[in-house]
Amino acid sequence: MDSLIEKIRSEGRLLDGSILKVDSFLNHQIDIGFMKEIGAEFYRLYRGCGVNKILTIEASGIGIACITAQFFDCNMVFAKKSKSANLGDDVYTSVAHSYTYNRDNVITVSKRYLSKGDNVLIVDDFLARGAALTALIDIVNLSGASLSGVGIVIEKAFQGGGDMLRRQGVRIESLATIERMNAEEGIVFA
Repeated sequence: MDSLIEKIRSEGRLLDGSILKVDSFLNHQIDIGFMKEIGAEFYRLYRGCGVNKILTIEASGIGIACITAQFFDCNMVFAKKSKSANLGDDVYTSVAHSYTYNRDNVITVSKRYLSKGDNVLIVDDFLARGAALTALIDIVNLSGASLSGVGIVIEKAFQGGGDMLRRQGVRIESLATIERMNAEEGIVFA
């Protein structure tokens, strides 16, 4: 998606290591007009797949998932990273390691909101090592729902998560794929 690549080039900030800050438009402050373009693109890619539920993980994926769900005219569900007392025990759980925060999160989704008849599209802001997506796919499988695929805004291909999941047969559509990034070269897109 050329407009996304331009947005990353103009507003993204490369930090030490493999951190790309796009918080000015994607995951802290959200550019709603631009998010509509992203939602429309995910709809274009998956519109014929019978999607009736959008799934993401809190917190950065929620905005993307909400706008994408508008295009599909369906509900959006987000996996919680900590179990709240009012959620109850009737939940699906899986473990997702956060490399950003260097901790494991037990993610939960209520069984009331994801079930066998659902056809799920997972959306998220980043795909790096694939831990969050693996946990979300695990929850879809536990529920008996069908997975249409995954929509990712930015994939860091050099961290291998996308390749690992594609080898498992998961359909992943990434709107911008970064081949490598470093202080010398900057951001190199695939």
